[in-house]
Amino acid sequence: MRIVVDSYAWIELFRGSTEGEKVKNLILESDAVFLPDIVLAEVARKYIREGYGEELVMKRLEWMLEVAEIIGIDTKIAIEASKCSIEMREKATKLKLNTPSFADAIILATTRMKKAKVITGDKHFKDLEETIWIGRHS
Repeated sequence: MRIVVDSYAWIELFRGSTEGEKVKNLILESDAVFLPDIVLAEVARKYIREGYGEELVMKRLEWMLEVAEIIGIDTKIAIEASKCSIEMREKATKLKLNTPSFADAIILATTRMKKAKVITGDKHFKDLEETIWIGRHS
């Protein structure tokens, strides 16, 4: 199986939570692990905002790069992300969720372009065929 690990899933992995254990097992069992570059930035932002030292943040980011192939935005992902953004916004409106970020659209686009599954607990991805749900709540 080919997987994209989103920010939510990496954070759970680093927390050592039950959900994080699922992420760890999926990474170990996968054929390929993809890391959208925006996820690397989101994880760094979260830890810096929470006051973690740069050295620890760097170690976590470097470990992510060791276990996953980083994927940058190219023209195909840019176009697909635009389509995903529209799709995710419409779904969020119907479900009365907050507006998904464009980063979410990039993550979904990367997942689709890589013919992978996205591991997440972000409600914006719930019930998409590409999603492996690790969220705590339904």
